[in-house]
Amino acid sequence: MLKKLFSLVLFLALSMEGWGQEFNCKISIMHDKITNVDQQLFVTMQKAFNEFFNTQKWTNDEFKPAEKIDVNILFNLTSNNLNGDVDAYAGTMSIQATRPVYNSGYTSTIVNYLDKDIAFHFAQGNTLHFDDNQVSGSDPLAANATAIMAYYAYLVLALDYDSFAPDGGSTYLKKAQNVTNSAPDGKGISGWKPAENQRNRFWITDQLLNNRFAEVRGFWYTMHREGLDSMYMKPNESRSRILASLKRLYNVNRENPSSVLMQFIFNAKSDEILHLLSQAPKQERGQYITLLTAMDVPNAGKYNAYR
Repeated sequence: MLKKLFSLVLFLALSMEGWGQEFNCKISIMHDKITNVDQQLFVTMQKAFNEFFNTQKWTNDEFKPAEKIDVNILFNLTSNNLNGDVDAYAGTMSIQATRPVYNSGYTSTIVNYLDKDIAFHFAQGNTLHFDDNQVSGSDPLAANATAIMAYYAYLVLALDYDSFAPDGGSTYLKKAQNVTNSAPDGKGISGWKPAENQRNRFWITDQLLNNRFAEVRGFWYTMHREGLDSMYMKPNESRSRILASLKRLYNVNRENPSSVLMQFIFNAKSDEILHLLSQAPKQERGQYITLLTAMDVPNAGKYNAYR
């Protein structure tokens, strides 16, 4: 009897091994412009960042292996000796995240963003720690690394949950907003404050939670759950539903021109929308192209090519 019980416990433990944490995240560190530091430190940094992002429990939900969100992050460190600290680094961070589309082998991009406000302290022997109630920690520059990663973890979760249920990611948007409101503050740290500029981390979450931009989240749900996830069954109807919902984005953009949120959305979705546009009947494309060229000016030429 005991042998059978042990076997059952072992089976359950093994079957649940892949469950739990929310992300399959790969973090890479580019550092070729920094030559005055032991290169082994960047190996240690990359390992520490990956372990932090992939082992921290960001939600109370259990994720099956197939449900985990794929994330790729690249820190491009371009300088060190920030504020006279040789272990303080500055650079950029690019992040891409995808979610699977139902009943297909296709994944849809939900984040594709370049953050230019990256600065942090990291030295051999550092332990990465994050607490929602103590975001800024005791050393602002050291805490800024985990604050930035936590912010994007919550933002990716919010957009993933929003894609499965209307406003489903509000809990995680508020957590991301808490990070911005409690973020480390000090010389060399930027990206958290509204007064710095109109296109930083503060404004992305602020606009996602602002009622003036509510239709953006409505569009997001329609595109993913009512559109892409239904493609396998009703491709033409699903495509038309997505393209028709562009009017919701257009209305937001008309009232809030040049917002960082609109740029953020199209960074992730422009290629996908172009593909959908190319599949629409030619006589229907003009109305959507008019909307798209007004909202996504950098890609206007690509849209106009489908007239």
